[in-house]
Amino acid sequence: MNKKWITAALLVTTTAAALTGCGGSETATHSDKPLIVGTEPSFPPFEMTENDTYVGFDIDLANAIGEKLGRKVEIKTMGFDALIPALKSGQIDLIASAMSATEERKKQVDFTDPYYIGGSVIVVRKDNTDIRGWDDITGKTVAVQAGSKPADFAEKQGALLKQFDANYQCLQELQVGASEAAALDKAVALYYISKGGLSDLKVVGEPKKLAGSAMAINKGNEKELKEINAALQAMKKDGTYTKLYQKWFGVEPTPEELQ
Repeated sequence: MNKKWITAALLVTTTAAALTGCGGSETATHSDKPLIVGTEPSFPPFEMTENDTYVGFDIDLANAIGEKLGRKVEIKTMGFDALIPALKSGQIDLIASAMSATEERKKQVDFTDPYYIGGSVIVVRKDNTDIRGWDDITGKTVAVQAGSKPADFAEKQGALLKQFDANYQCLQELQVGASEAAALDKAVALYYISKGGLSDLKVVGEPKKLAGSAMAINKGNEKELKEINAALQAMKKDGTYTKLYQKWFGVEPTPEELQ
């Protein structure tokens, strides 16, 4: 596994993601102000680091939105639990980090329309036959990403949490036997197990469905929220969204996601 994925999750860095065009959509605002997008880049296939460049579904989607709005996109990375504070303090303009639009988070930020419907799963070593799903983690040591929805689920289930900045760290902790299980997003778990050199791990049980992943902006910015939602809808209609979805997930988006 590329160690830069882990390092990037622990350091707050900024990189410019220059766009090749200004976009011709009716949603374009052609603002000179850059759109500063916050993300936690250890959540493949949503966001990750490859060859010192941030890539992933969220990164491509954010850049496409910037193009529709006629705004240059700048990516700023940080720990997942630092994203909402950074948004509220004005360090970033938009969160694009597969964040679940929960009722609790809606008290702090405004969410766009959902763009991904996923679920949280339990991962164990292949030789583990005791833990078969969420009901079996009560009292068990479970590695989780700090501030994530899977961490909330695991805590409510009575697990003993070991918290980390990055999902890959959770799986490494599990792989070496320092935790009995890990709780994370299904898409991320399957990606790391199949492509991250973690073939000795497995997903068990049924996923816990989430509220849906959405981008977040500060409360009170109704005009900007409408513009971003309009850009998302335009991409769903013109095929851009489906193309990006297939690129990173290998399947068609669901009818619910295309709404």
